[in-house]
Amino acid sequence: MHTLDAIQRRALSRRNFLVGLGGAAGAAAALAATGCGGTASMATTPPPSSNPPLSDTDILNFALNLEYLEAEFYLRATTGMGLSSSDAGAGAGAVSGGAQVPFKTPAIQEYALEIANDEQAHVRFLRKALGSAAVSRPSIDLMNSFNAAAMAAGIGPAFNPFADEDSFLLGAFIFEDVGVTAYHGAAGLLSSSANLEAAGAIMAVEAYHAGEIRTLIEQLGGNYVTYANQISMLRASAGGGNETQLSGSTIVACDSNSIAYDRTTDQVLHIVYLDPSAGVVKQGGFFPNGLNGTIAATAS
Repeated sequence: MHTLDAIQRRALSRRNFLVGLGGAAGAAAALAATGCGGTASMATTPPPSSNPPLSDTDILNFALNLEYLEAEFYLRATTGMGLSSSDAGAGAGAVSGGAQVPFKTPAIQEYALEIANDEQAHVRFLRKALGSAAVSRPSIDLMNSFNAAAMAAGIGPAFNPFADEDSFLLGAFIFEDVGVTAYHGAAGLLSSSANLEAAGAIMAVEAYHAGEIRTLIEQLGGNYVTYANQISMLRASAGGGNETQLSGSTIVACDSNSIAYDRTTDQVLHIVYLDPSAGVVKQGGFFPNGLNGTIAATAS
């Protein structure tokens, strides 16, 4: 695995801060916790586990799977074509669905193209960082998955995010907040400060995307805000974690301390597989054959 760009020493203190905020991710990393009311508790030895600890390669490949999904969605919406074979990797899975959106508003089309370029760049960045350890693109469903999500969210039996620019924004809303919470949740699991710096930088860009999409949906108003909030409730139901719904002047998803929400890999998997059931889940939803790499099944 190639080493990512070196960073300044302040990144180490940032890592410790993020880990303290990571909730379940911090616990999974078996770091010392602070008790309620500001009383420090003694660090304890975690119980033995039959599962080997996750490596940075495992975590970055998990992120790469999600970037493949976002890149395919945005590239097909803006250009009608997905990732090149060199970006998808050897033996990449097929992608079903997706088409160029008939945008009517130049600004929205430009925003969408910018996000598409960003997501493609994220794929390339992570593949380069992982080198020969990078997983190839898994099979992705951009058709049946949206229909299932619409049905589960109570929007209707079918939903095509590529039909028009308003529907596109609603489809994008499904992904963006998940990406932010996924990168935040993974922060405490990364052991390399350079990898943490890279993940934090990608999370910042995903947060810009999320804020942009949330703002545009708020401007649409009417049923689109209602639909977005129904999707928000579906994410909370399927994968756990907190959500901030759109409500007039509220577009930022964060807690009472203005800290972005985080999700564990388990919670993210439940959302992208569109399956909240307990137990191991290996496939479904946007990934009909599951993710590639070590993190592909839920533990709960």
